[in-house]
Order: sequence, then structure tokens, then C-alpha cells
Amino acid sequence: MDQSLELGDFLTPLDISSLFGDISFDNFQLGSSIDKYEHQLPDLTKAEVIIVGVEEFRGGGYPAETASADAVRKQLYPLYQWQPEVGIADLGNIQKGKSLKDSRAALKMVLEELLDLGKRILILGGSHDLTLTQYQAYVSRKQVIEATVVDALIDLHEEEYAHSRRFLMEMLTGQPNYVKHYNHIGFQSYFVHPRMLETLDKLRFDCYRLGTAREELQNLEPVIRSSDLFSFDITALRSGDAPASRLSPNGFAGEEACALFKYAGMSNQLTSIGLYGYIPENDRDELTAIQAAEMVWYFIEGVGVSLNEANLDESSAFTEFHISIDDADTAFLKSKNTGRWWMKMPNKKIYPCAYEDYVIAGKGEIPERWLRVQERL
Repeated sequence: MDQSLELGDFLTPLDISSLFGDISFDNFQLGSSIDKYEHQLPDLTKAEVIIVGVEEFRGGGYPAETASADAVRKQLYPLYQWQPEVGIADLGNIQKGKSLKDSRAALKMVLEELLDLGKRILILGGSHDLTLTQYQAYVSRKQVIEATVVDALIDLHEEEYAHSRRFLMEMLTGQPNYVKHYNHIGFQSYFVHPRMLETLDKLRFDCYRLGTAREELQNLEPVIRSSDLFSFDITALRSGDAPASRLSPNGFAGEEACALFKYAGMSNQLTSIGLYGYIPENDRDELTAIQAAEMVWYFIEGVGVSLNEANLDESSAFTEFHISIDDADTAFLKSKNTGRWWMKMPNKKIYPCAYEDYVIAGKGEIPERWLRVQERL
């Protein structure tokens, strides 16, 4: 089937004039360089990043109409493009269905098509339960993935009415299951039942408490680098930096969230990223929309970095260090292009790691990251 017919049936084109009026963008602003779906779909073969907006919040118990994706676009388009080599296409918004099920089906169809094109997809807007739809697009392709979610909560509550509070149960336990590993970043302990963490740990999943994550933010880069799916709930931000985040005054600072999004962009494995939970009616002075736009900007910045990374089989692009761990010789690789690190496990497969892991191994100790990967293997 023709691409324009497949995608266009599920998308609402952008109305740039209603968003920006008579404002025109200069050649260095994103609003000028983004290839937008206004009258016909852009040529997606030229795009590294494809933006898809979603206005569906019924899964979070918020039935009212809201224009969250467009609110972020209003702040994103005027920002300056420092990565001109990163092609960006904006496909407008998923058509909202008569039911929540219809909206999810439309989003899933679009994501499946875009994943088949091998592009990085940025989902803007919608409630956090749409992470499940994001995952189901991989299930349709029978693709086994690693998933990373950033959220103050762990949405595993079967008894909750709102689907946004229980979608992880289906994602992590549904059969057949295509999640080979799950990472949860930024949970706040007073919102999470201790038994829930025990269950996730028994499954060898990795959970990073907010305080630990903030103290060791750079060590999260390898976690995100190894992911295929990345999902960020706006409630992970502290309310002082994002007024629309009303869960807690605690959370990630704005610049920390930007760093996480840059890490996501730097990953050559990650193919979909969702920024969920922003409701403009809960915002103040559009500050959360500005924060979200800057996070997207850093994601694009990260994609630019990733384009300069060599493939792991290009040995000349990496410096190799051999160290003995647990009576077995292993190797750490450092990229000459980006300075990032990888570790070679006993099964000869290579996994992302941090410089700190190399330092710990050099002292004759076993890095926790190495141990966790070995346990899963």
C-alpha cells in the first residue's frame, strides 16, 4: 500500500498559521528546517527523527480535549538548530478516535509503519499508558526489546481505575512477551510499595531511585544507550521546573531531564521515545511546554552525536583495554569519536558501560553493571 495512504488515514496535518500566525522562521530555526505535514506527507527517507503528536489522555482519566503536542511545538519550532545534519519530519497529530481503543489502534499503526522505515520516532503528548501502545508496535514486529521508563511512580497497580497507573503490568507480564530487560529511572520511594521493587528485582530488572539517579546521572547513559524504547512521564520532573507536573515538588531538575534526553538521542539502538503526561491546562506561563521543548532539543543534539559514532566492528575507531574480571579476561572499548565505553562479556557480546566501570575493574573489583548483565545472561 502507498505510504501516504497508510499514514495519512491516521494523522491530522499541522495548521502552522493557527499555531504561529504571521511569524516566519529564519533558516537557523527548527521551524524552518523541520519538514512538516501540512498538505502532503514529507519525504521520510530524508529524516533521522520523526515527530508524532498525540492528544489522547482518556487512559489517564482526563477526558477533556487538550492540545499538548501543539503547545510543545509552539516552544520547539522557534529554537535554533545546531545539528543541521539531523533531518526532522513532523507528521502532525494522531487522529483522536471515538474511543480510547480507536486512538491506540491508530497510534500503533503509525508506529509500526515508522519502525519498519528504521527511523527514530518521537511521540509528543498523551497520557503515560500510551507507553503500552508504543511497546505493542514492537510486539507486532516480534521484536525483542529493552525498555527504559522515567517516572516518579511505578505503574504496576492492577486495582487502579486509570490505565496510566497499571499499564506496566500488561507490558511486563503479558504473553507472548518481548521485553528482554526493563529499566525504571527516577522512582520516588514514598510513592512505591516495597514489595513492588522486590518483584522487579527478582525479575532481574533494574530500578534507579531518584536520589541515586541524580547523583550518578552519567552512569545512566549506558542504560539508555542499550534501550530500544524510552518513555518519560512529565511527573518525573519536579514541579518547580515543570508546573504542570503536580505529583511532587521533588523530581529531576530541568537540566537533568535534558541530559537524559540527550543520552536517548545518542543511542543508535533506541528507535522510539515518548514524552507523556503534559496537560497544558495544568501549566503556568507555558513553563512546562518550554521545558519539554528544550528536552526535545537535547534529544536532537544527541542524535547529532550518534551520527558520528562508529560501528563496534570498526576496530580502528576504538581503543581496547584488557582486564581480568572474575578470573576471566575481558576487554573494555573506548570510542575515539565520542569517548563512550563498552565492555565485552564472557559470551563475547559487547554491552554499553561507563568509564567508572572500567576504573572499578582496573582495581580488581567486579563492576555492578558487569555483574547484573552476567546474571541476566
